[in-house]
Amino acid sequence: MSSLEMIEAAAGRLKGHARRTPLLDSPFLDELAGRRVLVKPECLQHTGSFKFRGAWSAISALDPDTRKRGVIAYSSGNHAQGVALAASKHGIASVIVMPSDAPQLKIDNTRALGAEVVLYDRATESREEIGAALAAERGLTLIKPYDEPLVIAGQGTVGLEIAEQAKELGIEKADVLVPCGGGGLTSGIALALEGHAPGLRARPCEPEGFDDTKRSLLSGRIVSNTETSGNICDAILTPQPGEITFPILKRLCGPGLSVSEGEALQAMALAFLRLKIVIEPGGAVALASALFRRDEIEGDTVIVVASGGNVDPELFAGALKHIP
Repeated sequence: MSSLEMIEAAAGRLKGHARRTPLLDSPFLDELAGRRVLVKPECLQHTGSFKFRGAWSAISALDPDTRKRGVIAYSSGNHAQGVALAASKHGIASVIVMPSDAPQLKIDNTRALGAEVVLYDRATESREEIGAALAAERGLTLIKPYDEPLVIAGQGTVGLEIAEQAKELGIEKADVLVPCGGGGLTSGIALALEGHAPGLRARPCEPEGFDDTKRSLLSGRIVSNTETSGNICDAILTPQPGEITFPILKRLCGPGLSVSEGEALQAMALAFLRLKIVIEPGGAVALASALFRRDEIEGDTVIVVASGGNVDPELFAGALKHIP
């Protein structure tokens, strides 16, 4: 199980390799949200998302003999790119199992970063089965996208930075809104905040119709989505919360929030207009929650994680038409 100690150790391994992303603000966003909004742009992280942190944490912790045999991962794109780059920087091979309907930009980037890409049909095939078979056949180490303690620890370094930055700004209490798929980032941030900023509360944010974490927290047990595709927020479409992540989410997180595709597109447009950053749909659901679910948030300050910015140009151009 992941712990604060593992997160702090991951921070040590990531030092000099990951970017410490800032907190951004805009009076225009504050007015829309009805409170102070601080945005942590992990879209500016290596490979365009927070996923590099978890990938580096996991790969750097492997013993040298295991690491040199290479790694394998499954991902719709952001974990794929994070693992591909971390593997390349360690001088090892990587194989990434990706859905055939993933954004072409993510597929192309993953290949360009040195990985072998294996495509599958997410409606009829199991990425877990494909990944397990290839790992056994080639002797590769599987780096899971969220249900892996070392990956959670790497993602938790986002929470360490938020705790430090909030302290610098004199913020002792706030909701921290986090885009949530399987829960690796949200649970890692929650653990870091518990140890270093207990007045800050992590809250998972998801697209409507794919809000398995929100519903799981309400029911007190893991529940699944009926669909695993069919939403523009591809980066955070998972069947259900992870077996490792959910107990952490259940213990530490506040209620989940969910937003529509249209609200995610509006948040993307506003982030570009007011903060000059590019966020992909899945990475924008936390900002959309801050802006359009204001009555479900407490306090005079909210901290928002913009988890990724890997969006196809055509989709982003369309999002810019959604400025409210």
